[in-house]
Amino acid sequence: MAAPDTLAERKRLDRIIYIKRSWMLYLMLLLPMAFFAVFRYIPMWNIQIAFKDYNIFRGVGESPWVGMKWFAAAFQSRDFLNALRNTILLNLLDLIIGFPAPVILAILLNECAFRMFKKFSQTVMYLPHFLSWIIISGIASQLFAPSGGVINVALAKIGLGPVEFLMKPNMWVGTYIGLGVWKEMGWGTIIYLAAITGINPEIYEAAEVDGAGRWGKIWHVTLPGIRSTIIVLLIMNLGRILGSEFDRPYTMGNPSVMQVADVIGTMVYRVGIRSGQFSLTSAVGLFQSAVCVIFLLAANSLSKKFGERGIW
Repeated sequence: MAAPDTLAERKRLDRIIYIKRSWMLYLMLLLPMAFFAVFRYIPMWNIQIAFKDYNIFRGVGESPWVGMKWFAAAFQSRDFLNALRNTILLNLLDLIIGFPAPVILAILLNECAFRMFKKFSQTVMYLPHFLSWIIISGIASQLFAPSGGVINVALAKIGLGPVEFLMKPNMWVGTYIGLGVWKEMGWGTIIYLAAITGINPEIYEAAEVDGAGRWGKIWHVTLPGIRSTIIVLLIMNLGRILGSEFDRPYTMGNPSVMQVADVIGTMVYRVGIRSGQFSLTSAVGLFQSAVCVIFLLAANSLSKKFGERGIW
């Protein structure tokens, strides 16, 4: 083959060589791209249900358009407003209490001098992440049941009355948040520990030479070293501030605490799936997704103003 004479020809040959070397990587990308196309993008066609008086027998295309009717109906519904309030409240509490927990745990584990204890602690703390909320709810009912629960039996033996952890709204919220932190705290430390290990050890040595103690090194080296990781994860959590899990509140909820346990996810299931109001719940879901995107964009823009890279 003749040597390329122009810069454009040289770039074209480099591109051909690169594709020949990396064609298997692009072939491997076809499966995840097909997954996202089939299960994420094509179903977006049905978003129009939120703007139609959907009839399951007439289908999406034949159902009549009704404009913003279902959005107005949602905001006039007490069930939706209550679910919206509960979703925001529970997610804010999860963010305020649950977000710092893995950061603190990662720093504590990093400062632990006993390697065997550190590895054992990491393993024990990771395990709850792999339990489903069905299992955790069963454990919670055995631990916190008003009569016969392990914790209430122990409280009774020391002269304290039974505490209705799962029956009183305020106590239920505390139990809900506490179990969420316990389940995900250990798993979240993986990212922060990886970020901590990426910090140059010479920076710690320089801080020690300057007279910094253990707390000084944590404050002036460790936390600034993982700040970008914290910001990125905070942005992603803010993007889910109006998102709602289904299995967690559904399995832990009961009729006594529905005023605080009913979130958008359970409301969509109850009203949309069980009652057949597909248009109303599609409007609710579309509103929820739009607000999450707005929060994500706002948090990402704010992080860039503070000098961080953000997530794009």
